[in-house]
Amino acid sequence: MKEWKPARWGLMVLVAISSTGIQAQQKPSPEVHVFSIQQALDYAKQNNVQVKNALLDIQIQEQTNREFTGTAYPQISANGSLVYNAKLPVSLVPAEFFGGQAGTFEKLAFGVKWGATGGVSLNQILFDGQVFVGLQARETLIKFQEKKAEITEETIRANIYKIYYQLIASKTQIELLDANIELLNKLQHDTRIMHENGFAEKLDLDKLSVQLANLQTEKVSALSQIQNGYLGLKVLMGMPVKDSLMLTDSLDDEQIKNGILELSDFDYTQRKDYQYANLGVALGEYDVRRYKLAKLPTLSLNGYYNKNAQRNKFDFLQKGDWFDISAFTLHLNIPIFTGMAANARIAKAKIALEQTVNQREALKINIDNEIETARNNFNTAVSTMDYQKKNMELAETVFQQTRKKFEIGTGSNTEITQAQTDMKAAQTNYINALYNAIIARVDYIKATGRL
Repeated sequence: MKEWKPARWGLMVLVAISSTGIQAQQKPSPEVHVFSIQQALDYAKQNNVQVKNALLDIQIQEQTNREFTGTAYPQISANGSLVYNAKLPVSLVPAEFFGGQAGTFEKLAFGVKWGATGGVSLNQILFDGQVFVGLQARETLIKFQEKKAEITEETIRANIYKIYYQLIASKTQIELLDANIELLNKLQHDTRIMHENGFAEKLDLDKLSVQLANLQTEKVSALSQIQNGYLGLKVLMGMPVKDSLMLTDSLDDEQIKNGILELSDFDYTQRKDYQYANLGVALGEYDVRRYKLAKLPTLSLNGYYNKNAQRNKFDFLQKGDWFDISAFTLHLNIPIFTGMAANARIAKAKIALEQTVNQREALKINIDNEIETARNNFNTAVSTMDYQKKNMELAETVFQQTRKKFEIGTGSNTEITQAQTDMKAAQTNYINALYNAIIARVDYIKATGRL
């Protein structure tokens, strides 16, 4: 008998946890959330730590842009200084200047003990090619971070879709297990009566008890795996694990199949990662322009206005002269020879741009592969799901007919045991096929950029 695969749930829970990290969000009391798939996606957009950090990256870029823009505005600063000359410099002066003997010198100290200066300065870039390009690139940089955030959100959305609908489909698994348990309970009851009347052996009852115990154990295991699935979904959404979560959407075979392969009008620009690659190319082009314009002259204006005073005593707050000092400088810098460094930077930026373009072209090939693979997987998954559903229905019919034969005494316990085993294997195969179809559907929608 093909066993149910609980590892599938373990894998999805691992994906959820590895996508987000453990998020410890404690609240005073657990909350109850009743979510459709859209509500689950909206909740994750607000609470998933990766999505929140990606949105914060946009804010960081906005502040970086503001910081860079500030360099293009006038830079005005105030300054002040206070000097105390503990020892004034001494100079030798010919004594004859003061009526002394020629050829001799007098020692004179020049300066005052105290000096103070205060003023303002101005620096303004009038033209700088690199600054000009940087200002042009600001909007593209913001879009680059926004697209990165969208890609992060899309990855989270895909995993939420998969786990959410697998949890919805798990109801079918539990319903089938309950139906099997009910059938075996009824069969056990009938067999017990037949045994009491001498038409069945004690061994037949024991075999049914073993089968019933196995089904009960499998149901407990399935419920545990489903509970872990709910925990994984909560972690992925950024929800405290102590909160209660109920899912309201439904899903059936037809919903899985309908409208998917009609998505044929695909264009690469529908994929967020391709849009992200295009923005990367645009930023690379800005880099090349920036280094080219760095070879142009730069022009800047500098100016200052100061007042200074000199005293032998610290009496600057009293009456006394303060002298004005002011100047403006127009500075032109013309690069003539930079040791080929500028050309090397341009060449390096061009090579990096070429790499980015190559990566974008490789991405197109990968996208084509993803779409074809996802389409093939979806077709296979749907066909398998349909086949396994028919096989399950047939196995259920065989079991019902075998049970009737057993009840009227024309069938053996071995036959009904085998029929029940075959039915359970068919049901397990159908559930696995249903889960695979859900994953294949999400993968195909994501591959075509419509998630």
